[in-house]
Amino acid sequence: MLEEFDLPKNIVDREVKKMTMISPTNKEVQIGQTLKDHEYIGMVRREVLDDFLRNRAAENGAQLINGLFLGMQLPQKTGESYVLTYNDYNSAEGASRTGEKKTLEVDVVIGADGANSRVAKDIGAGDYEYAIAFQERMRIPDDKMEYYKDRAEMYVGEDVSPDFYAWVFPKCDHVAVGTGTVIDKKGIQRYQQGIRDRAAPRIAGGEVLRVEAHPIPEHPRPRRVNNRAALIGDAAGYVTKCSGEGIYFAAKSGRMCAERILINSEYGTRMIDEHDLKQHIREWDAKYGATYLVLDLLQKVFYTTDAQRESFVELCEEEYVQRVTFDSYLYKTVQGNNPIGDLKLGWQTLASLWKNENKVPDEMRTLV
Repeated sequence: MLEEFDLPKNIVDREVKKMTMISPTNKEVQIGQTLKDHEYIGMVRREVLDDFLRNRAAENGAQLINGLFLGMQLPQKTGESYVLTYNDYNSAEGASRTGEKKTLEVDVVIGADGANSRVAKDIGAGDYEYAIAFQERMRIPDDKMEYYKDRAEMYVGEDVSPDFYAWVFPKCDHVAVGTGTVIDKKGIQRYQQGIRDRAAPRIAGGEVLRVEAHPIPEHPRPRRVNNRAALIGDAAGYVTKCSGEGIYFAAKSGRMCAERILINSEYGTRMIDEHDLKQHIREWDAKYGATYLVLDLLQKVFYTTDAQRESFVELCEEEYVQRVTFDSYLYKTVQGNNPIGDLKLGWQTLASLWKNENKVPDEMRTLV
């Protein structure tokens, strides 16, 4: 994303080159040995990334409005405008807290307003299943922060999530400790306590700086285009299973949609229609559809029982798995074009699943 979207390195808090996978019994597997010297996973704070993108948009001519989108009136005839209603917080000083209600007429609407998208509701895009992601940003002692300077941790187990993973990710001067779930949203606080307990030896003495919770879409909405309105990013449901990543796909879908509008409108000289926007959807699905399907399958196979999670961590010891995993994550397409390696991995997966499903679980290990 840094290269593709020409982002400056100074917005990156940490360059993660080590990933520790931790099983339900606290078996630790170190992955990252297949990374090349120039490769890493960039850890950013959203407030820093978003601020940079917003300011750059303004420098390139975008009109920024600090406001709250309330809804829109759909066009009733061909060629009519959309009429957006919003509270403008940059207007009169006395109305700065409640905003001044205004309207704006536009030809095309791109709904980039997140998982709880109001644009999606207005265009009848339908609902989707979602996960709750919860995390605490925590400042930990310097000696413990040193351990996380270029390392991220992923924990799996029924105690930290019944269908996802928990994490400790490094930020500039603190770590983000969190978890997520789809099937037991009401239990999110219990799972958050679970990751705090599991990671306790490494985050002991930490001070909570900030608490965050967000809905995470589990699959694309039934309808992503209606007339001259389209959805992108979380509003469209573009978050990958297994990893739960959405930042890159939000940016990528926004760029692809905008480029299609520019091309099909002949750079603003003709009005586009629903067919033009649906062309963007077809391009998106062709490029990333397989990625979403494979990661959905992996989540179903490995995130259901603790025995399956133990197998998942065991398989991460394989160099081939590490290479395919990191390449797929870094370059956003499913990797793996070695038939022999894929066949061997398939056999190892079945053998590991059978073994762990039919044995007494190992004793719980203590993290160093």
